[in-house]
Amino acid sequence: MSRPFLKMNGLGNDFVVVEARSAPFAPSAEEVRAIADRATGIGCDQLIVIEPPLAGEAGEGVDARVRFWNADGEEVAACGNGTRCVGWLVMQASGQDQAVIETAAGLLVATRAGERLVSVDMGRPGLDWTDIPLAAAHDTATLDVSLYDHPELGTAPACVSMGNPHVVFFVGDLDTAPIRQAGPVIARHPLFPQGANVGFAQVLARDRIGLRVWERGAGLTQACGTGACAALVAAARRGLTDHTATLVLDGGELLIEWRDDDHVIMTGPAAVDFAGELP
Repeated sequence: MSRPFLKMNGLGNDFVVVEARSAPFAPSAEEVRAIADRATGIGCDQLIVIEPPLAGEAGEGVDARVRFWNADGEEVAACGNGTRCVGWLVMQASGQDQAVIETAAGLLVATRAGERLVSVDMGRPGLDWTDIPLAAAHDTATLDVSLYDHPELGTAPACVSMGNPHVVFFVGDLDTAPIRQAGPVIARHPLFPQGANVGFAQVLARDRIGLRVWERGAGLTQACGTGACAALVAAARRGLTDHTATLVLDGGELLIEWRDDDHVIMTGPAAVDFAGELP
C-alpha cells in the first residue's frame, strides 16, 4: 500500500514527513536508508513520522508525537528544524497558533512567529557530562581532550545536549576549518558513546555566529537546528556572545535565544517542497 508524504525543509535541512496518526508506520533501518537515498530514493537528511499522542494522561494536551530517523537508518531523539516543520504542519491543520509536540527528548512547544516562521521552545540545555553523554567525567564548557589534531581546532571545544549530543569547536575561519575531514572522525570518537553532532562555529559579533554542522548519521547539512542552539549556548557560556544571537548557516539564518529561565528558543522558517507517495 502506498503512503503519502510531504517533502519539507528548514533552511535546506530537508525531511520526508509521513503522517501516521490514522495508520501506523514503523520503518526498518533499511527502509529509512532507501527513502533517504538521494540517488535511488526520495532523498533527505531525516525521515520524520507524525504519530498520535499517547493514550491517557501522558498524552493530555499533546497535539502529536514525532519520531526522527537520520539518513543512515538510526532513530534519534531530537531534530530542531524538523520539529519546526512539524509544528507548522500541525498548526496549519488545527488553525491554532501553538502546537505541543512529544519527542523522545521531551515535550516541545511550537508557536507561530510570522508568515511561515515558527518558534520552538527547545527546553533546557544539558550541560553535565552525563547529559551529553560522555564516556567519562569532563568539564563540558571547556573540554580537556584532544579529539582531532589540526591547527584550526586547537581551542578546546564545548559540549551541549539539546536532546541529542553536540560538540562545538570555535574556529577562526569556517572556510579553512577541516569540517569534512574532522567531522566524521569526531562524530565517532570513543568519548561519545552515542556519537555526536560536530559543530564548527565562527563568532562574527556578540550577536552573530557562523555555523556549519557535521550531523551524525547525515553528514554535512545545510542547517542544524539543535546544533544552532548548542552553538549559542556554548558561546554564551564562554562569554563570547550575548544570550541571543543570529546563527548564520549554509541554508539561511536562525534566531536563537537562551532565556533567563534556562530555556532555549529557536525561530526560523518552515517550507513545503512537494508531496508524493512512498512506493
